[in-house]
Amino acid sequence: MRGPNMSQPFLLAPIAECAPGPPRAELRLAVLGARGVGKSALIVRFLTKRFIGDYEPNAGKLYCRLVHLEGEQVAVQIQDTPGCAQEDPVQVLDALSRCARWAEGFLLVYSITDYSSYESIRPLYQHIRKVHPDTRTPIIIVGNKADLLHARQVQTKDGLQLANELGSLFLEISTSENSHGVCDVFQYLCKEVSKMHHGSSADKRRSSIIPRPKSPNMQDLKRRFKQALSPKVK
Repeated sequence: MRGPNMSQPFLLAPIAECAPGPPRAELRLAVLGARGVGKSALIVRFLTKRFIGDYEPNAGKLYCRLVHLEGEQVAVQIQDTPGCAQEDPVQVLDALSRCARWAEGFLLVYSITDYSSYESIRPLYQHIRKVHPDTRTPIIIVGNKADLLHARQVQTKDGLQLANELGSLFLEISTSENSHGVCDVFQYLCKEVSKMHHGSSADKRRSSIIPRPKSPNMQDLKRRFKQALSPKVK
């Protein structure tokens, strides 16, 4: 299956928005999907609670914010990516692969008003799984613009069916109506990535423990020592 195309290559160029200070836990997320599905609005809604409907063409910004996650302050980096187009598939796949290697958790976004954006989700998911075959890497499918029911082209059951086939979580949200659903999906993704971090740390700690040798049998040692000192019988 041909991979999804993006309008232009993007660089992982961070915006210096995390306050300087002691090192904190850092989570790396990526938001992927077709052009016009509301990826930038989704990210800005989560970070600022504001909705902005119109954006300049997305060149792939990297947002960095400090957020509270279960009582802990963590640095969250969110890669916004250009939308899909139908040109230069080699360049597109290279950019997508770099993003997939960098990120630890993914939101795959389509618009319920655009069936072609829904069709782009499966190849995106498959490409990410090639880079991250470990199923612990969280991928969430998001049907955006759920408030535009009059223009719906993708039914809720279609999103659920796709998520079940891929083994992913699915949510329908409206970025424009309120921030609750948006915050819920990002909070859940952050928690899943955080769990993955803790699991990896525990694995490293277990592998670094050197097993102690068993204590020798003292009676056996004494017996051998006596045998070594006793004269040989001719």
